Amino acid sequence: MKRLLIVVAIVLSSGCSSLSGFTVPEVRPVEVVTIEVPAPMYHPPLPNEISPMLVEWRVLTPETMAAYLVDLENGEAPSQAYYGLTNKGYENLSNNMAEVKRYIRQTLSVIEYYRDSDKDE
Repeated sequence: MKRLLIVVAIVLSSGCSSLSGFTVPEVRPVEVVTIEVPAPMYHPPLPNEISPMLVEWRVLTPETMAAYLVDLENGEAPSQAYYGLTNKGYENLSNNMAEVKRYIRQTLSVIEYYRDSDKDE
């Protein structure tokens, strides 16, 4: 039994030397390449189209106002509150609406610019 153990020990210890015919490949350093990819640009959806509601305009002149007051005293006209604008007030309202239009146009042009710049990339 001792002989068997000695033979096994000799075979095992010489087994590593029998692989000397094989060569270990040369170890090369790892090359790290970093590629920067920009994140895709966010394109917010455009706002919904404006759906204006019907506006009923009534112009009150002294003649129509007198007729309205007569109908109101007879109980034939609804008692509604009327609002009027001066020329300057109407001009201010018109300027305000023009500013809203300008703001919307400029906002849409900024959104279009970002969308076009993203297409180029």
